[in-house]
Amino acid sequence: MMNSQNVLADNEQLQKEAERVNVAIIGSGFSGTGLAIQLKRSGEESFVVLEREHSLGGTWRDNHYPGAACDVQSHLYSYSFKPKPEWSRVYARQPEILEYLRDCATSEGVDRHMRFDSEVLGAAWIEESNEWLISTANGSYLARVLVTASGHLSDPKYPNIPGIDDFKGAKFHSARWDHDTSLEGKRVGVIGTGASAIQIIPEVAKVAGKLTVFQRSAPYVVPRMDREYSTAEKNMFARLPHTAEKLRRDLFWAGEARFPQRRGIESFISRVEGLALDHLADQIKDPDLRAKLTPDYAIGCKRVLISNEYYPTYLRENVELETQGIERITENAVVMKDGSKHDLDALIVSTGFETSDLPISHRIHGTDGLLLADHWARGEQAYACSTVNGFPNLFIMNGPNSGLGAGSIIFVIESQIDYILGALDYLHQNGYTRMEVTQDAEMDFAAMIDRNAQGTVWLEGGCKSWYVDERNGRLSTIWPDFMSRFRDSNGVFRPEAYEVRSLAEQKV
Repeated sequence: MMNSQNVLADNEQLQKEAERVNVAIIGSGFSGTGLAIQLKRSGEESFVVLEREHSLGGTWRDNHYPGAACDVQSHLYSYSFKPKPEWSRVYARQPEILEYLRDCATSEGVDRHMRFDSEVLGAAWIEESNEWLISTANGSYLARVLVTASGHLSDPKYPNIPGIDDFKGAKFHSARWDHDTSLEGKRVGVIGTGASAIQIIPEVAKVAGKLTVFQRSAPYVVPRMDREYSTAEKNMFARLPHTAEKLRRDLFWAGEARFPQRRGIESFISRVEGLALDHLADQIKDPDLRAKLTPDYAIGCKRVLISNEYYPTYLRENVELETQGIERITENAVVMKDGSKHDLDALIVSTGFETSDLPISHRIHGTDGLLLADHWARGEQAYACSTVNGFPNLFIMNGPNSGLGAGSIIFVIESQIDYILGALDYLHQNGYTRMEVTQDAEMDFAAMIDRNAQGTVWLEGGCKSWYVDERNGRLSTIWPDFMSRFRDSNGVFRPEAYEVRSLAEQKV
């Protein structure tokens, strides 16, 4: 990893070797690819997308576990500026989503701007030239503007369980699925019962000799209203685009209608909680098992999951739900806090991602060599969920407070794309080369987030979730308001929050 000292030491050599671009984007998931498309459409040709893997795709490239599918409807989980009338079903599965993203990149010509096998090792702001110097595993770049689009769901997080590194059987994270390992007839353990796990568990149960699910807290699960679209429907969406647009609008506002649940409004809470608990009661009749699967926190405090297969999986003779809590892991078993032991041949870890301490923040140095991770040592925050004082010409996508408790992250992504394009247009029209949000603007924005977060189920729902930063108790991941207000607040660039100047002014 590069730090500020060796960046400056290698500055002259790196600049000689660097490819110069106007914009460098880190990551080729929905955020990076979407921004690249809109840059291209705006006439910008001087940009690169830096991707550490061999191909584009982000979350939907990495999460290829059995049963992987989206829990947002297809017509809402796609670019509004790149509709797909022929989605095969209401909730698309991983291969179709990845194919869609690749088709978008190819058809818009942004695949030619992508640099694969180019993990960003470090980036440093060069004050003298108002540029970002970026070192990658496959070359260096000088960019006027740097955009991080690596997201919250890119770096798998393993649980801090004693002995987990000692396990000798097959072991892998759900986001790094090992398809070469056969689970047929094996004794398999799954740690976690989150969004990925509830898709994985029913599929593994079909082939495993014995499956043990290690649950820390039970999720709320509601029915998955999924089906295939008919040929007639797909033809209608293609021939009459306004019908697909209306469907998208209806899905969006249905998502907006769920936000009052997150504010703890009793009537809304009761309605969705009843739906979830009725779903559990309908599928699990045994009172002891149902009690184990009943959440002990306010609904919405953690992500509400959707599945029709998850609960019935526990009715299989080869499946066991373990809720005692893990004490330690040995070379071939998981030992529980009550002393019981589960011998295993394979262990699947489905415990989420590094969200509150974004790995990319440990590789970006701003003014005076300031490391973004150090700036965020007591918690992440960003003005308009996009920019940080001390880091000129840096934009963050899917960073602080840009997650959603309900709705489509694509809406957030498109809002942030609009914000970045507005900022770039402002720089270009006025001849500025340096833009930095003021500390006062950033702090005022963070205070507004804190005020809006009060009274939400995320802070007062009685659960521990990755939405809240353990370092300060602040809601740092989720946007605590309606999606439409995210666009109003964070989708339109407002120059008054920034200090701007040109390189010529700087040198005077």
